This record gives sequence, structure tokens and C-alpha cells, in this order.
Amino acid sequence: MGNLVAIVGRPNVGKSTLFNRLTKTRQAIVNEEAGTTRDRQYGKAEWCGREFSVVDTGGWVVNSDDVFEEEIRKQVLLAVDEADVILFLVDVMNGVTDLDMEVASILRRAQKPVLLIANKTDNYDLQYNAAEFYRLGLGDPYCISAATGSGTGDMMDLIVSKFRKEADEIVEDDLPRIAVVGRPNAGKSSIVNAFMGEERNIVTEIAGTTRDSIYTRYNKFGFDFYLVDTAGIRKKNKVNEDLEYYSVIRSIRAIENSDVCILMLDATRGIESQDLNIFSLIQKNSKGLVVVVNKWDLVPDKTVKVMKTFEDAVRNRLAPFADFPIIFASALTKQRILKVLEAARMVYDNRHTRISTARLNEEMLPLIEAYPPPSIKGKYIKIKYVTQLPNTQIPSFVYFANLPQYVKEPYRRFLENKMREKWNLTGTPINIFVRQK
Repeated sequence: MGNLVAIVGRPNVGKSTLFNRLTKTRQAIVNEEAGTTRDRQYGKAEWCGREFSVVDTGGWVVNSDDVFEEEIRKQVLLAVDEADVILFLVDVMNGVTDLDMEVASILRRAQKPVLLIANKTDNYDLQYNAAEFYRLGLGDPYCISAATGSGTGDMMDLIVSKFRKEADEIVEDDLPRIAVVGRPNAGKSSIVNAFMGEERNIVTEIAGTTRDSIYTRYNKFGFDFYLVDTAGIRKKNKVNEDLEYYSVIRSIRAIENSDVCILMLDATRGIESQDLNIFSLIQKNSKGLVVVVNKWDLVPDKTVKVMKTFEDAVRNRLAPFADFPIIFASALTKQRILKVLEAARMVYDNRHTRISTARLNEEMLPLIEAYPPPSIKGKYIKIKYVTQLPNTQIPSFVYFANLPQYVKEPYRRFLENKMREKWNLTGTPINIFVRQK
């Protein structure tokens, strides 16, 4: 599957500037969706036809302005564990600091490709300063300026050359791939064990198709799918497990390798910022979503009213995307466990919904006529025709209009909501494009 590139370094060396430069060209094109910029720490980049994920490790740390050595050490260890290529950013203006030395000593022992990137090299004279970074013992420093972009092309060539060759996946393609994600202690492993039961012999392990993911085939009670388990989540790590943002970075591969994500929430804790981070990873990757509120057996007051309140709270926090199943379950007592699988299968089917062009036009055009897009500068926007694109990862629809640039986000959301009312698209994101007819 995808390669993961991590950016490490002490504060203020320009990690987020570099991150934005690597990912922004895509971010702009992919979706200008409201609410997707919540986390600026994870994005996709593309170079010479290779797509990869970029993580800015500094972004996940709480109050990252006064990060102490300890925090930075943890970030670096995490990057060493999880990433395929590590970009170690240093600042030419400041030269080598003690903190840089410390990071370098961890990276020298890493069995991973590390590129030493000397940032803020905005002119030729500064390139001479870069020579002192040889002291770090990580080979040649590559001079770039993340702010102006100079040198970044060569750096990208280098990054891509370091990726390992893609392994062939030995996974049957027509089976759904389901990932269970969530914060530590939300009950991910308990629910996987509840699914699997003790009948371990039914389970066939397909050892790391690429070394990142282990697919476990689940085949009973009329269900047949793969559970995606990232190898990283399995090994209890050197790094202290309770650190919240690790769960986010750990989730990246599981999410990227799946079709539908089961997001586990802890009924006793409600939604926290970490849950939102994982949710936006799911959204950025356009994956199906089922939310499971686990540990429902521990909630003293289980009335319908309490459920409704909880459910509304979840939908409000995850808005504008609110059309997904929420299931109140308990991995411990196995309450509603099969319901979770049913919901996941339904969401998977919804991702492959095909709606005929005739039906689309028959249902949507009268609606659009009744509620046309608001006119802009006296120009009337006419939508004449709608059709679904073939062979897309999620259901994608094109509305042909005379002035597509004037159809704004709120109207697109209106169209999406109406489509969700008419067709079963629960749990899956959809794309709505407006093009010149």
C-alpha cells in the first residue's frame, strides 16, 4: 500500500511549511470541503506518479511551542517505527543545536532511510553554512527552502527513490476490507476478539502483504471480509502506549488499506479531539464509516433518551458529514456485535451504489428547478443534467451547469443531503462535481 514519510525536527525549523509545500497542491484540488482542514498534520503528496502520505510529527503534540526533549524524542521514535522515509529538518540559520544532536543520535541507529534536510537555505551563501551539519553523522545535507520551494524537486526525487518496491497484495479484491480504529482503550482489540470468538481456526492470517497490514479473513455467520490489522498496532511498543497521538499515526495505514472503518468511541468518555483526528483521517481518505459507541454496558442510564442525546452529540461533533450508522454496543458482553458487522457490510455496499442516469435526472432535476442555486451578480445558474461517474472509489456524481464556478459549497451540500434522503448512501462519503456542460 502507500508509503509514509515523516517530517521530524525541533520546533521552528519549518516542519509545517515543508508539510504544506509537499501536500498543498493536492489539498487544493481534492476537496475544498468545509471542516477538512482541522488537522494540518497529515496529507497526501504525489511526485512522478507515486502517491505517498506525509506526517508532520510536530503537529500532534499538545502545546508544541514549548516541546521538551522528551516529547521530541518520542516523536522521533514513533517516526522511526512507523514511517518508510524520515525527513530530518534542520535550520541553516541556527546551525547545529544540542537537540539536533540528540535527534541525530536516534536516527543514526534507525534501520530506515533518513534524509538530512537543511531548511531556510534561501541564498547561495547560506549553502556554505550547511557544511556544519556533517557533524550529525547522517551524510550529505540537502539544501532547500521550504518557503520558496527551491531544492524541493530534487528532494522529492530522492524521497521517491528511497521507497521500497510495492509488494503484491495477496488479498481477494472483491472482499470488503474493514479496519477497526479508535483511541487507545476504546476497545479495539476487545471487539476484534469478540468478532473472532475463540474459534481461532476459522481465521486465516495472510501475513503482511506489505509489511504494514495483516489481513485476517473473517468468514462466519454469513459474513465474509478481511479485518485489517496494522502490524504496528500489534507490537506493544518501546514508546509508552498511552500517548494519544500515536493512535492517530498508527491508524493511518489501517485506514488507507481499508474500505470501511469502524470508529470505536468510549461511551464513558464521549468524543475527544483525538477521535476527531481519526475521523478526519477517515474522511480525507474517503472511507466508509460506522461509529460504535463501546462500553455501553457501563452506562448506568440506558434509556432511549440518553441514547438519542449521545447520538446527536456525536453527529454534531462530526458535522457536516452526519449520515452514518451509530451503534451502541459492548465488546465485553458481545451486545450488538453482529449489528456492527451488518452495518459495516451495508456501508460497503453503499460505497458501490450505482444509480441510473434516468433515475438521477428524474428525481433531482425537478428538485433543482424548485430550489435553483442562488443567482450571483444577476446571472442565473442552470443545472441541466446529472450522471454518476463509472468506476470511482466512492459514488461520484457530475452535475452539468452553465456557470459551474458559481455553484458554492452550501448548494453542493443541499444536493448531497437530498441525494442521501432519496438513496441509501449511509456511511459512505460521496463526491459532487459541477462541470461546464
